[in-house]
Amino acid sequence: MGPAEGCTVLHVDMDAFFASVEVRRRPELAGTPVIVGGAGNRGVVTSATYEARRYGVHAAMPTARALRLCPTATVLPGDMALYGEVSRSVMALFRSITPLVEPLSLDEAFLDVAGAGRRLGDAVEIGEYLRARVFDEQGITCSVGVAGTKFVAKLASTRAKPDGLLVVRPPEVMGFLHPLPVGAVWGVGPKTEETLLRLGLRTVGDLAHVPARTLQRALGAAAGSSLHELAWGRDPRRVVPDEPERSTGAEETFASDVDDPAVIHRELLRLAERTAGRLRSIGCLARTVTIKVRFADFATITRSRTLGAPTDVGQELYDTARALYDALGLQRARIRLVGVRAERLVPADAAPRQLELGAREHGRREAELAADRAARRFGAGAVRPATLLHRSGGSRQAGR
Repeated sequence: MGPAEGCTVLHVDMDAFFASVEVRRRPELAGTPVIVGGAGNRGVVTSATYEARRYGVHAAMPTARALRLCPTATVLPGDMALYGEVSRSVMALFRSITPLVEPLSLDEAFLDVAGAGRRLGDAVEIGEYLRARVFDEQGITCSVGVAGTKFVAKLASTRAKPDGLLVVRPPEVMGFLHPLPVGAVWGVGPKTEETLLRLGLRTVGDLAHVPARTLQRALGAAAGSSLHELAWGRDPRRVVPDEPERSTGAEETFASDVDDPAVIHRELLRLAERTAGRLRSIGCLARTVTIKVRFADFATITRSRTLGAPTDVGQELYDTARALYDALGLQRARIRLVGVRAERLVPADAAPRQLELGAREHGRREAELAADRAARRFGAGAVRPATLLHRSGGSRQAGR
């Protein structure tokens, strides 16, 4: 059997993507622990280099805890515009190999390379070719899983990290899958894992040898059937190219609870500007704006409004987000977190734009596009609304 016989699916995952892009921009940090995320007591890690991970640092960990584990780490705030630009270049490379590319996020995608074999070789050769191209063109590394199904390919890329490639041919699937912990299976979150462990099921092999009806009784019909199939490596899903993003946004946890409406308005503006930049980077417009408000007692509410016309303009997102917040009538309620999210996305090049009688030829959108260009050249925040030049009640944590 050849090195990739029966394998046509790749899962490509950038290694510590945000942190790796930051190290590329700051070569003096190469080989050192780097954390991307919010600073302060409420900041959260969004990415970390493998040098930081060796200390136990991982995504979603409070930054304060991460710094206790790794005091020498450099903490950087992140630059979503830059990460989006690198992601677009990487995805364009993938699409030059095959049109069957299914992005899962900015830094990972499935590829079906069945039709590229005659031109570029088998799936292993294509995987190595992609790894070399990503490194040569972007200066970052990626890991590749090669298999006959999406499920196994994704697990293989995880095992290949960092900067590796792992192929799991069909006859090798059981030997690869069954020793893994049950938490490795798609659909097994903390609660499901707890249930499985309570049943004495610790490995995927244990899971595979339980009758499907038993799993259905314990987990529900759909979940039980799905986990039984996956435990035997059966995953009929195909690579679906370019599934559109449904929403994008950002949220911030304040360094301390805030009850000043002016501070919250300023934060909503910053989040709206960031969300609009993200929309422009992925070529989408939003039909709906949603805000999220979390109070000091962790109670959380959301409010949404559908726009008259889809937009990627930060000022329009902010106007809607502020109106939604003000309509809550919270007075001086203490706020822990606010978020702005753009939803019901549509491709920018396919959405008609509403023309206004007497509107200026160059308006707010053109100004924000110019700010995007300045940010790409001079760094995030090179151009920003004057209101954001001086901030109080500083927020610490950014989210995507």
